Amino acid sequence: MENTDDKPRKQRGQRTDVILPVSEPAELMAFLIAQLPHKNRNNIKSLLSNKQILVDGKVYTQFNHPLKPGQSVTVAANRAPQTSQYRGLTILYEDQFLIVINKQAGLLSMATNKERDRTAYGILSEYTKKENPKNKIFIIHRLDRETSGVMMFAKSEKVQRLMQESWNATTKERTYVALVEGIPEPPQGTITSYLRESKALIVYSSQNPDTGQLSITNYTVTKTGNGYALLELELETGRKNQIRVHMQDIGHPVAGDAKYGAETDPIGRLGLHAEVLAFEHPITGVSMRFNAPIPKSFLAMVREREEE
Repeated sequence: MENTDDKPRKQRGQRTDVILPVSEPAELMAFLIAQLPHKNRNNIKSLLSNKQILVDGKVYTQFNHPLKPGQSVTVAANRAPQTSQYRGLTILYEDQFLIVINKQAGLLSMATNKERDRTAYGILSEYTKKENPKNKIFIIHRLDRETSGVMMFAKSEKVQRLMQESWNATTKERTYVALVEGIPEPPQGTITSYLRESKALIVYSSQNPDTGQLSITNYTVTKTGNGYALLELELETGRKNQIRVHMQDIGHPVAGDAKYGAETDPIGRLGLHAEVLAFEHPITGVSMRFNAPIPKSFLAMVREREEE
């Protein structure tokens, strides 16, 4: 898990995070000793081990991590609690406004008219109502049932609206990892098209701006093996089934995605994972970044083939 200036905590109390700008090169421990004269070396070691020290929004525990001018070091007010695990999801972060989770493949984000199975929304709704039966949650964005990774919910309609209305402006990074059939050439590129959905709920790609919504996907091949490639994908837009359609467009469908042209299912699930979500907190304005590690099945699929 990687979170930023506001570390995961349920109760923040009255204490606030301290943000320290870096003006000259230094090692992290030396910098903290100089900047926090009221704390001794053991106090600072505790802050590091409790994951309360962040550099540019990312947790660091190494005392000798090098700092560069222009970076900022955050001393989080409270230590990070352990993440909460439920069947189908893990809670990565929670405050009074948001809940961020790592959703497993196979779990619906939210119920539909046709599907009423157990959902991420249902699990989190039950969880929040244990504290107060009047508590509610609101979905901000969705992941397909078979897509795993970072997903976010709001605890009020106001926060939901703020996030959705400013999504493109406040979302700083949205990175996916995909296991695809074949090896894309060139190994790095941008796919741009206009997407529309048919009455049969199939999303189609077009180069005609009058027939759909502008959709942009940047991809980079990171590993290859035995006819498969592992891609890192940055989304400039967030359309329904965008990655799946764009991978089909370039002739390298996501593994396991028969709906959009895949011929194989090597890992028994859709080879798509939401790895990173970074955004500006809708209420505090703090920069936040969450990471859900790439599923081992994705890595094993490529690694095993590389070693053969």
